[in-house]
Amino acid sequence: MPYFPQAFINRLTGIPSSSEADTPVTMAAFFSLQSGTDESAIIEVLAKRTIAQRQLIKQAFKKAFGKDLVDELKGELTGNFEKVVVGLMMPSPVYSAYELRNAIKGAGTDEGCLIDILASQNNQEIREIIAAYKNAYGKNLEEDVCSDTSGMFQRVLVSLLTANRDESDRVDQAQAVQDAKDMYEAGEARWGTDEVKFLTVLCIRNRKHLLKVFEEYQRISKRDIEESIKREMSGNLEDAFLAIVKCLRNKPAFFAERLHKSMKGLGTTDSILIRVMVSRCEIDMLDIKAQFQKMYGKTLYSFIKGDCSGDYRNILLQLCGSDS
Repeated sequence: MPYFPQAFINRLTGIPSSSEADTPVTMAAFFSLQSGTDESAIIEVLAKRTIAQRQLIKQAFKKAFGKDLVDELKGELTGNFEKVVVGLMMPSPVYSAYELRNAIKGAGTDEGCLIDILASQNNQEIREIIAAYKNAYGKNLEEDVCSDTSGMFQRVLVSLLTANRDESDRVDQAQAVQDAKDMYEAGEARWGTDEVKFLTVLCIRNRKHLLKVFEEYQRISKRDIEESIKREMSGNLEDAFLAIVKCLRNKPAFFAERLHKSMKGLGTTDSILIRVMVSRCEIDMLDIKAQFQKMYGKTLYSFIKGDCSGDYRNILLQLCGSDS
């Protein structure tokens, strides 16, 4: 494997010489793709760098070798390890757009993916995903979502895609009481459920206001809002409203639950595991790990170690961080 001089790496990456990313292995590991793949070096380079650093590495590779690094990786790697590596090479909005595209193209729809992504983003993140989707696929994300979904579930997703949630900190006590009453009267207090009332409140109000609404709802109905959603709704609509509520209350706990679900019992739902680990590793992984241990009495690291294998396991463990 060739050794790249320090000055050459500095010039290519633009990363200061004091940076951990500025080492000969950063480029040499990928150069090795020309004559065999060093998976451990790929893990060492990619899983320990930030998204910004990985973009610099990608640019440096094209400048040095005249090839696209992601294409080279796809040609050399396979399976779930390839999916993680390719995901890590994308900026966050691009990765979310990529996951959404995969969720709706072809036969069948991965509604869980649509919910996980759209229910957990703020307005700006939604707008960036919409732009990335248009740029990558030349299509309108809302139109594609509508073509693959229907009914009230579709209306919830479209509402989230408008990216018009109030993001202020203002709490209107009187309005919170009224919102709680409206949802109670639309569900528990009547025969049948008026889902539009839930959509209007849950997809538009700001987080602090909704936390007060949930308190008032508990007082009025004597039930937690999540319990009522489970009682009054079903299927994808239930999952969507529950995801919205859980993300508003405690987003790391929501993702900890999703990770646990992906690995509990026989088999692993790798699509969920990969999506959460790749998309959250630089955002709130420490908080997710803490919530995971609090909720399930075991570390996320130990779950991954026991459920996965090979290079796939190794790169996920690097993204997870230490077993603590």
